[in-house]
Amino acid sequence: MALRGVSVLELAGLAPAPFCGMVLADFGAQVVRVDRPGVLAEPSSLSRGKRSLVVDLKQPRGAAVLRRLCARADVVLEPFRHGVMEKLQLGPEILQRENPKLIYARLSGFGQSGRFSRVAGHDINYLALSGVLSKIGRSGENPYAPLNLLADFAGGGLMCALGITLALFERTHSGRGQVIDASMVEGTAYLGSFLWKALGLWSQPRGQNLLDGGAPFYTTYRTADGGFMAVGAIEPQFYELLIKGLGLKPDELPHQMSTTDWPEMKKKFADVFAKKTKAEWCQIFDGTDACVTPVLTFEEVTHHGHNQDRGSFMTDSEQGVSPRPAPLLSNTPAIPSSKRDPFVGEHTEEVLQEFGFSEEEINQLKSDKIIESNKLRANL
Repeated sequence: MALRGVSVLELAGLAPAPFCGMVLADFGAQVVRVDRPGVLAEPSSLSRGKRSLVVDLKQPRGAAVLRRLCARADVVLEPFRHGVMEKLQLGPEILQRENPKLIYARLSGFGQSGRFSRVAGHDINYLALSGVLSKIGRSGENPYAPLNLLADFAGGGLMCALGITLALFERTHSGRGQVIDASMVEGTAYLGSFLWKALGLWSQPRGQNLLDGGAPFYTTYRTADGGFMAVGAIEPQFYELLIKGLGLKPDELPHQMSTTDWPEMKKKFADVFAKKTKAEWCQIFDGTDACVTPVLTFEEVTHHGHNQDRGSFMTDSEQGVSPRPAPLLSNTPAIPSSKRDPFVGEHTEEVLQEFGFSEEEINQLKSDKIIESNKLRANL
């Protein structure tokens, strides 16, 4: 796998950092999640392919344990607000002094500088500050966030994973690590570069433009059985096939790009789509270039023929279904673990031994409650 041999220490946090760590693990990195003490010894989401150790970083001896681990690691991934790691004496200046090759990835909402760098926030706040949220929503309605996917996972976790791989590549030339300042606000804004580079597409109020639900040929419609179909027939030749599939007559319709007629056309298309079930519309449009596809539910998506053809979803040892890692690499594809996610603290002793801690040291750290091991619980 592409990242085989890369050692990553992921400090436990919420969605963005665990996703970043899972991406690295899926592509071969050896990822150890550093969990906090006092957490129930249950599997954590987005922990596929990782191991877990528990250490109390708030105690000086616990911080010393992490410093010792970082001295032999390739990457440390931390998800805290600016200044937290410095208070623990675990900032990049200290860790990279001991290990100049260390890549120190800092994944936060507002970044490591700026007036918001020390305040709390969530995906919707980062999305709002990026400017992108202002473009998402129906006409006449408030802006709305598309789940917490854009800032947390795309602008945050995935962009940070890109930064780590870039830094790993650069290190092959310089031999030195570097600090990555991955701001979810800036990552989301960067994802939205097209919005700035194609301002003409967004000249109308929110929800009244070509790609934001304003056009009758780029939106979703309810079917007779309560399902939905997605329509993306922008190009004239695709629009022509859409009209044909709907059973409408082109010469009785206004021009495709007559924006003043779009509201009425949306009503007309909605009436037509409501007359057939989702399966019936699939029979009409599947295999055509009309750019009409079913809106698949989680229950349906693994059974769709195209996804089955490509093996786009995988099942783990506990019969849990999840998307297969992407993209596909021809020579070094991801080989995600099919094992269950680790219990919190399941690998504490194992990891410390690998990093050079003696059995006596480990026992003393356990006795002094610097580390926790839940190995017995995990083996039940």
